[in-house]
Amino acid sequence: MTSASIGRGTASQKRWLAGGIALLLALGLAMGVLAPAGSNASSHREAPLISADPQVDGTDVYAFVSPDDPTKVTFISNWIPNEEPAGGPNFYRFATKARYDVKIDNDGDAKPDLVYRWKFKNHYRSKDTILYNTGPVTSLTDENLNFYQTYDLKKVVPGRKTKTLANDRIVVPSYVGDASMPDYGALRDEGTYSFATATSKVFAGQANDPFFIDLRVFDLLYGGDFSEVGDDTLKGFNVNTLALQVPITAVARGKNPVDNPVIGTWSTTARRRLRVERDGNQSFKGKYAQVSRLGNPLVNELVIALSDKDRWNASAPRDDAQFLKYVKEPELPELIEAIYGIPAPDTCPPNEPDSAGDPPRCRTDLIDVFLRGVKDLNRPPGVTPSEQMRLNLTTPPCEAPTCPEHSDLGVIGGDLAGYPNGRRLADDAIDITLRVVEGILLPEHDPAAETLGDGVNNDDAGFGNTFPYVGLPASGSDPQPHQD
Repeated sequence: MTSASIGRGTASQKRWLAGGIALLLALGLAMGVLAPAGSNASSHREAPLISADPQVDGTDVYAFVSPDDPTKVTFISNWIPNEEPAGGPNFYRFATKARYDVKIDNDGDAKPDLVYRWKFKNHYRSKDTILYNTGPVTSLTDENLNFYQTYDLKKVVPGRKTKTLANDRIVVPSYVGDASMPDYGALRDEGTYSFATATSKVFAGQANDPFFIDLRVFDLLYGGDFSEVGDDTLKGFNVNTLALQVPITAVARGKNPVDNPVIGTWSTTARRRLRVERDGNQSFKGKYAQVSRLGNPLVNELVIALSDKDRWNASAPRDDAQFLKYVKEPELPELIEAIYGIPAPDTCPPNEPDSAGDPPRCRTDLIDVFLRGVKDLNRPPGVTPSEQMRLNLTTPPCEAPTCPEHSDLGVIGGDLAGYPNGRRLADDAIDITLRVVEGILLPEHDPAAETLGDGVNNDDAGFGNTFPYVGLPASGSDPQPHQD
């Protein structure tokens, strides 16, 4: 199955592409309000409050069995959307007095059973300069790196004492430019740390934004005439990445992962409730409040109404039933019908069971993919419906060219190691979701469902074969980082 670019496709393919994208956003993402399977797209500036606080704005979550060591699992979570590479002199930093969490549910009850938590500190060698770095930086401890951050990584298990896994590790800085950082790859390598007797790894620093998508959907749904597709809107922008690799046995429930192989994961950020500004100084006080939440992105942007967007970011998966009205009667399909004349899909009858059941007029294939997990693949027994990414830890990795079954289309391409069974960096989540929403999992479906896509099929920077896998960030020296 190959994705049909709208620029090359026939008029019929173009109509199907636009319709597929519309239905993806209208139905697939609407189902995703309570979705447990892989990410649908990048979550950038999704709610009013978080758009004003990019330091704690999560953009993407990835989870996969590590291809170079199948005994381990990798979690990658990104923050700070749309980082312009040359965006100095104050480049991109994680927030202090904040908690950056990756949460894991390993028994299907929609509650975190363990949390990996990062907390950051700022350091200046001198404040008597305007510069981020005062000369070429050749190591993370180079005196020329005037500003830098350190972090602690902790493991939090409810009811147990919090354990420190890594202490005062240095964040890899923003890629100011080639003159400032002549070998950024060496800095990346230095900032990739091992812990727990070298069985685990952690990385914090800047990376190329790994998600590839045409985000011009917000310009009246791809220009109102299908003219705005096929461009990777995120090309040349960077993000701040937290990557973690641990043994599968560290996150699975019980001593043998085969007994309980499925986990769910999502990221959150929490700040202290009170911010005080005085005489050019800023401080944070009080208890922590969750301000960002991310499992399956674009749910907040395209499904949740303005009145609830900020509340969604502050909510927990166990309480997702409060947003069910947006699943049963989504607004977006009506907008699609009004603009393009594409009939809105049927909504669930009000007297039928909720989306966790099998109402006869609702798409059970989408319920499986987006709500409970796929049966016999990544659905935990007795699962509580909730929005989080699910991964079967016993599915072996499948990477090209050594694995003939490898497909960027994941499960629908015959590759069970890909989306929606977790999410790998190169999985084409948009194309997969388009085809699933158009019924490719149903016994009978329109052939057009097998070729739908947004015309963006890979990331410009590519990915690595070893941890932390994300591509190096775009350099501040590049005068045209966003152009082909």
